[in-house]
Amino acid sequence: MLTSQDMDAIITYVNGNDPLWRAEYEAAAKIPLLDKRFRDWGTLKYLLRGIETCMPFVQNVYLIVSGQSQIPDWADTSSLNPVLHKDIIPEGFLPTFNSCSIEMFMHRIPGLDERFLYFNDDMYPLAPCHEEDFFPAGRPAIGFEKCFFASAMYKRQSMNADHLARKALGMKPGRFFYRPQHICSPMLLSLSKEAFAKEEDEISRRVTRTRDMENVNQYFYLDYALYKGDGLRRKLSCKHFSMAIASPSKIASYIVSPKRSLACINDVEMSDVKYEAARKAILEAFQSRFPKKSRFEK
Repeated sequence: MLTSQDMDAIITYVNGNDPLWRAEYEAAAKIPLLDKRFRDWGTLKYLLRGIETCMPFVQNVYLIVSGQSQIPDWADTSSLNPVLHKDIIPEGFLPTFNSCSIEMFMHRIPGLDERFLYFNDDMYPLAPCHEEDFFPAGRPAIGFEKCFFASAMYKRQSMNADHLARKALGMKPGRFFYRPQHICSPMLLSLSKEAFAKEEDEISRRVTRTRDMENVNQYFYLDYALYKGDGLRRKLSCKHFSMAIASPSKIASYIVSPKRSLACINDVEMSDVKYEAARKAILEAFQSRFPKKSRFEK
């Protein structure tokens, strides 16, 4: 029987400023490093403070990183559980710099609870959340958008996930595909293991070190739950910001006085001057919103 405290959280994290990681990336990827995908805004500690403050039902938090040098020096690893890529991803797929590939193996974290929430490190709880928001009656719930075209890489990967989930359940691809909300994802461990086992060969074929159009992303597990009848279509309370459109002052104002429970802040290419100004404004807002250290910090 599931009880309160029967829920974990997973965060995938990259510090693109880490010289060891950068050297490994440049040696393996053989393509220029896109800073906006990997630079560290310094907001991870506020994501953790948000989890502790707004999601008291979360018990364990797992931080997936490529290696020891990626674990922040301020992290208290007696409370925050680091998971290295080598702990969950087969050696033949390493090193990897592809979040899609990493996401395929999250269910292999030792001790992971049956219910868990998956966060990218640009997603933040800002206001009180409840277990029922994510798992009403024990079923994972998230919003889904119906899509018909998939020209951009992210949408193509989402379409691949949808098609593979249908295949795993003996269904044919449809004229459209579902793309879940881009926010923390509620998942069930048993369903993730079941879906992976059915399509392990196809998933392995699509695992790459860097992103490409053939990847399957974590939506495979959400789509599988939905099509099997174990997931619910119910939109989570969230606000999405792109740094290409929203000003730093607008984002900062929202962090301090949120109108929804969750927020996602997507990075974009910008000059170093604009980046530093935006980073300063956003960090000050997070510090105002969550001034106290969490149990995950030394």
